[in-house]
Amino acid sequence: MKNIKRFRVLVMGRANAGKTTILQRVCNSTEKPEIFDGEGNKVRSYECSQRGYHNIEHELMFQSNPGFVFHDSCGFEAGSTQQFDQMRNFVVDRGATTKVNECIHAIWFCIPMTDYHRTVTAAEQKFFNECDTGHVPVILVLTKVDTLNLDAIGELEDEGWKIEEAQGKIAEKERELLEKWLGYIKHRLGRCKFPPRGYVSLQKMHQESADCSALMQCTANVLNEEGLQRLLISTQQSSIALCIQYAVQK
Repeated sequence: MKNIKRFRVLVMGRANAGKTTILQRVCNSTEKPEIFDGEGNKVRSYECSQRGYHNIEHELMFQSNPGFVFHDSCGFEAGSTQQFDQMRNFVVDRGATTKVNECIHAIWFCIPMTDYHRTVTAAEQKFFNECDTGHVPVILVLTKVDTLNLDAIGELEDEGWKIEEAQGKIAEKERELLEKWLGYIKHRLGRCKFPPRGYVSLQKMHQESADCSALMQCTANVLNEEGLQRLLISTQQSSIALCIQYAVQK
């Protein structure tokens, strides 16, 4: 375990799920990630931005925190069976490889709340029913939760509230909506063969000062090796409090 140099994460989810923004916040960066191929050669462009094309083998890294290495599946909901199989083969191979610095340690599966009426599509069910990630934990990450604000306002208006009178109730209604849809997602995915091992929601990721400590905490909690927990806690820069908390617990 001591020979592992970097914490490696596979990031999954639909296009426009806010994945890159989350990685930027985790690494305290506003820059786009640098992309490297499997041989360590820098790739000129972020190829995932080309619709319909991706290379899951490519490594995404930020100069601000080279302790993290990310892989992006770039969303397979619109892809072919071949793309899904490629992703599954990557998960199996990188989860079982004996090359310790090529192992993936966690998977962040992002679902945006911009389209919460279709939070669990056939693509999500296919992944959680057919992709056995083995010892690599999958964390379900709800992104763009802030968009529930407009829906909260709409429901309050439907209940007869005037917006100027309902300001104190909007945040409460947002929490109710989030709890409702999170419960729905847990129910649907919990019935799958290989359900997520953790759930977390992220807010205000558009702000450079956004807090990712909940994601770090959730990931650390579901890791099955103490060495990996230590690696993650020491690598993450989002929360000094989390470092202290983990040190006290151990």
